[in-house]
Amino acid sequence: MNLFRPYSAGEPQRDARGRLVGIDRYQDVLGRNWKRFAGAGLLTILGFAPLGLGTAYAVLSSSVLVQLAACVLGGAVAGPFLACLYDGLLRALRDAPGSWRENTRRALRQNVRGAIWPGILTGLFLGAASFAGVMLFFWRSVFPGLGTILVYLVSWLLFFVLATLYWPQLVLFEMPNRQRLRNMLLFMLRYPLPVLGAAALQLVFWLLMVLFAPWTLLLLPLVGAWFPLFAALFVLYNKLDEAFGLEARIAQAFPEQTPQYDD
Repeated sequence: MNLFRPYSAGEPQRDARGRLVGIDRYQDVLGRNWKRFAGAGLLTILGFAPLGLGTAYAVLSSSVLVQLAACVLGGAVAGPFLACLYDGLLRALRDAPGSWRENTRRALRQNVRGAIWPGILTGLFLGAASFAGVMLFFWRSVFPGLGTILVYLVSWLLFFVLATLYWPQLVLFEMPNRQRLRNMLLFMLRYPLPVLGAAALQLVFWLLMVLFAPWTLLLLPLVGAWFPLFAALFVLYNKLDEAFGLEARIAQAFPEQTPQYDD
């Protein structure tokens, strides 16, 4: 699958483990797993459907109370599906074996309880930000100023930073939330540019989806849920592995998930 690879990079390069690197690694992971990603993306869209429908009704009725209820209930439903998407993308990035259906069922079963509260917080932000965005940019009598636009965009950027660093820890490790938040802060301080770059990729993608709607809605079932997140995790994966020892810890706890590479 040559998505966003319009040129040849020459002879593929491999690291000490025998794993492709750079653009070859991107194409390899995407080419082998895009059907799985698309399936996980569709599940995620279904999981977010109650939140989306509730937010749409709240906006049309201009009801903050309906929006609050939609955020809490819709976020609680969406959380386990979002965790499942992160789990599938991270499995692909570490070349973990196993069938998609089996891994998806296991991910949902393992994360259904732990993902509810993070899902509610995610739903609260997404609902409130969507509600505010419609009020500010579509149903306004005066177009908002530059300062308001910057604050709105920075809030989304910060959301993507926090989400991209929190959810991988949720699906991979059992630890208190206080430790996860501490890890996020230390990781951001150690790798500020990659973290901001990964968040900016997601922000730009969703901005384009909104700005060119409704035509971009045709792409939503295919790439909307998973592709920006895959790109962000691809940028950060080696840093995450270096900081948290992802593959070493998983290989120690689950030897059957250790990938094998040809010499």
